[in-house]
Amino acid sequence: VMFALLQRTQAAFTGGQGQVGVSKAAQLAFARAANVRKSQTFSRLRPFSVATTENTEVAIELPTNENDEELLKLRHTSAHVMAMAVQQVFKEAQVTIGPWIDNGFYYDFYFPETTAINEETGEEETIPPRKLTDADLKQIKKAMDKIISKDYPIVREEVSREEARQRILEIGEPFKLEILDSIKTEPITLYHIADQWWDLCAGPHVESTGKLPKKAIQLQSVAGAYWRGDEKREMLQRIYATAWNNPVELKAYKKRVEEAKKRDHRLLGKKLDLFSIQEDAGGGLVFWHPKGSTIRRNIEDFWKAAHIENGYDLVYTPHIANLDLWKTSGHFDFYKDGMFDQMEVEGEEYQIKPMNCPFHCVMYKDELRSYRDLPLRWGELGTVYRYERSGTLHGLMRVRGFTQDDAHIFCLTEQLQDEIVSVLDLTEQILSRFGFDKYEIMLSTRPEKSVGSDQIWDEATTALEKALKRKGWEYSIDEGGGAFYGPKIDLKIRDAIGRTWQCSTVQCDFNLPDRFELEYVSAEGKRERPIMVHRAIFGSVERFFGILVENCAGDFPLWLAPTQLRLLPVTDAVMDFCYDVQAQAKKLGIRCEVDRGSERLAKQIRNAEQQRVPLMAVVGMKEMEEGSLAVRSRKLGDLGSFAIGDLLSELSRCADAAEEMTMMGKTEEKEES
Repeated sequence: VMFALLQRTQAAFTGGQGQVGVSKAAQLAFARAANVRKSQTFSRLRPFSVATTENTEVAIELPTNENDEELLKLRHTSAHVMAMAVQQVFKEAQVTIGPWIDNGFYYDFYFPETTAINEETGEEETIPPRKLTDADLKQIKKAMDKIISKDYPIVREEVSREEARQRILEIGEPFKLEILDSIKTEPITLYHIADQWWDLCAGPHVESTGKLPKKAIQLQSVAGAYWRGDEKREMLQRIYATAWNNPVELKAYKKRVEEAKKRDHRLLGKKLDLFSIQEDAGGGLVFWHPKGSTIRRNIEDFWKAAHIENGYDLVYTPHIANLDLWKTSGHFDFYKDGMFDQMEVEGEEYQIKPMNCPFHCVMYKDELRSYRDLPLRWGELGTVYRYERSGTLHGLMRVRGFTQDDAHIFCLTEQLQDEIVSVLDLTEQILSRFGFDKYEIMLSTRPEKSVGSDQIWDEATTALEKALKRKGWEYSIDEGGGAFYGPKIDLKIRDAIGRTWQCSTVQCDFNLPDRFELEYVSAEGKRERPIMVHRAIFGSVERFFGILVENCAGDFPLWLAPTQLRLLPVTDAVMDFCYDVQAQAKKLGIRCEVDRGSERLAKQIRNAEQQRVPLMAVVGMKEMEEGSLAVRSRKLGDLGSFAIGDLLSELSRCADAAEEMTMMGKTEEKEES
């Protein structure tokens, strides 16, 4: 049902029944997080301090295509100007598509083989397709600047399909013919850069090339891309570029990019020994190492506790099912290219699951429900598998096997608004626990092609809109941007360096209840269809983990850190004492380890800091004799000396409350000479 959206963001949904064992610490953590309730603004209590950059310019709030229409026009026109410049510099280049994207734009070009006369032999020889270089990008940018300086007008023209076809044939652009054939509406719109160049385009654009800020446009890189994403078609060369309103924004964006490189979850995952992707075992499959598994377990325990407290039942479903299930749901017909091949089991075809929703539908149908049973809230951390081309895989952000923090709600129409508010409350509670408290929210309405009656669409859309208003959240409306099966709310989170990430989604579904013939008995004794709500908060555990790593630059908060306290013995004589402290800490749920190395103290401290351990304690003969620990915080420096019981008690409290330890212990006063 949501497969197309999830192919892009790998966010998803779920269902279930039967509570799963959750640690007491996780239950306490949720209880505290539940106090961070809804607010009329987006500024909320941060449960922990994220790693900040030395230069605060990278955290500037840059405009987006969604909130700055002029920026979107600027980027779109810049793509046209770049295409014109490429064809000025390289006459053989053929244009394909050039859309705007989140931070700028790109354009795909095809460079065919060419021929030339060999000066020595006088014979014609074939020249391989051009491979664009950094030097070529500089040449293209100079040509763009000249086009911008001439302030050519941007002119829109409407023509018939036949007229457009004739013009494309005249200039010899075969890819444009394919694009023309894919356009179903008429008239066909063209955009001209004066009388110098034109393209098939729906707009929008700025009024003239002179409106483009030359010093705020930068060509970035070249990549390969197959035409139409088809590996059997022509290999194109894609030029990526960034464009902003002014040089100040470009500078801030470049600083953000540099900061993002330092925070790359793939590099930090290896450096901190969190996870790996073993290519020998298959691309896009994640191996969780002990430290990464510890963090993930704490994330999942908190998620489970939060859902149980909010009236969800947690369920488990199989990893494979008979292919007929996916035919009933419609996934096989519409999205089979994104599903792995089937396997034969005793003469029947089975499918490894690409999503959880159909499983929850058959569970709902297992018995006849009454209106008194609704709403049903089923949650599942369900692992799914989807075929992704190897070239699209990217760390934890795009993988072939991932775990959706999925939930499905089956409810009555009159219950929908309250259920959506509850979902938004829970989303806020969970995301704020991880330091995400700034959101961009989009409400998407009925598209041209859809299932369901006008009445049910109107009621569902109104329920979503009223739920957002009850939350006091600002939101934008994407008219016609809903799924064919129902309206939806999408939520993007903003990270520590100002980037936005699509995570949470809430979607109404009128399709699956029909396909699976889900029913309940109404108060009047009639059989009616329930409304099904798909919702996810993280989207997928893997992707959210990657976002979290980059948000805190691997400097995890105390409650999540794989090692919360490291003991640094300065002599072998205190090793047994350290192991005793470690045992006490373990009983309280504190993750404490003893440095077993033989390095000098300075090296031990440096190792702990490089591994992002929040707290360390130097242990010598004095500490053993006094039953105390001298504590050093990675973020605050020396905290002083603590009695062991006091330290472990405070650590336990801070971890449960998702707080950093700031309490100061005893400090020795230096004697005056």
